Amino acid sequence: MSITSLLAKGMRIYVAGSVNEPTALIESLVDAQLPRDLHFVQFPLGGYNCCDFTALNDTAEFTTVFMTPHLKNADPDRLHFVPMQMREVYNYLRCNIDAVLLQVARNRAGEMCFGPNVDFIEAALSGASVVIAELNESFVASAGCPRIDESRIDFTVTTNRPLYEMTAPEIDDSARKIGQLVAGLISDGDCIQTGIGAIPAAILNELADKNDLGMHGGLLDDGGMRLIQAGNVNGRSKAIDTGKHITGMALGSAALIDWLADRPDVLFKGADYTHEISVIGRLDNFVSINSAVEIDLHGQVNAEVAGGRQISGTGGSVDFMRSARVSKGGRSIIAMNATARGGAVSRIVEKVETVTALRTDVDIVVTEFGVAHLKNLSLKARARALAGIAAPVFRDGLKVGR
Repeated sequence: MSITSLLAKGMRIYVAGSVNEPTALIESLVDAQLPRDLHFVQFPLGGYNCCDFTALNDTAEFTTVFMTPHLKNADPDRLHFVPMQMREVYNYLRCNIDAVLLQVARNRAGEMCFGPNVDFIEAALSGASVVIAELNESFVASAGCPRIDESRIDFTVTTNRPLYEMTAPEIDDSARKIGQLVAGLISDGDCIQTGIGAIPAAILNELADKNDLGMHGGLLDDGGMRLIQAGNVNGRSKAIDTGKHITGMALGSAALIDWLADRPDVLFKGADYTHEISVIGRLDNFVSINSAVEIDLHGQVNAEVAGGRQISGTGGSVDFMRSARVSKGGRSIIAMNATARGGAVSRIVEKVETVTALRTDVDIVVTEFGVAHLKNLSLKARARALAGIAAPVFRDGLKVGR
């Protein structure tokens, strides 16, 4: 038996993404004689997932809900970008998949588990007739990752491939200032969600004086690990999952993956839990912290398009923003640099290129120049507040009305 013998013409194939991408399985497809009209589906992450599935042969198609730099040369007729929030991606994958390619590993007890990303895997598996796994023996599976019944797997390739490590971001003065301002908006007992990059890292670095924080989100990185280790994040105040830390994936260093092997209190859940408003709404004081490409004077957020080009995707930010709105005491924060291109371009603009999040989704916006509290403000008042945290050189050019 071989991988290609399990694939048939016209199959829709889900490929696990981010750090859980089964790289060895993908490499085996590159030079293989594949069936015609295969349709691959993946939520890729820039820096991790580099495969352009349209290049496998002249009929292969690729559907993605997130654009990365590696897809800029993909065949535009066979690359399909679908704007979709993460919670909805889970539903989409429940009924559109024939085969699944994933990575698995064994935990300390020798049980086979999903790798350190479980966002959509159970949804994809629910309808798939073929499951192909890369069993990676280079790491021990996280203690809080779900198990998989080995009889569910049709073909396994064993590897010893080191997991890709996420380089720690460089935190400059602007990111550090934003981190300090956002930390000032966090109270003891809050439950937080953050993203990837220098600003989220700076925010986490500034929370060392907070107590009894909770964590519920799509990812856990080294900064989150350090807060758990130090006791700042203990989940004690959470009404659900008390004492537990909820994530969909782990992104960071080898030390993070090693640590997770012995942390059953870090629970990996699918996007139907991590991004589900009915779940998060039960968490008091849920603080959603996300970034943006730009925000306009209405408070509309663009988190995915720059210069007319789709550079990422909707992701899970709107799921979290709207969940914060139904959480008692919840807040939705956008934390971003005031400028781009070395200060040449303002990221606070009169009108965004595309709308990822509505003006009604955002409570607070933070740049290195200050904090704008938008909730319950009139249109004119929110425009003035946003202009007030733009880089000073651009403020006079923003038409805020009277």
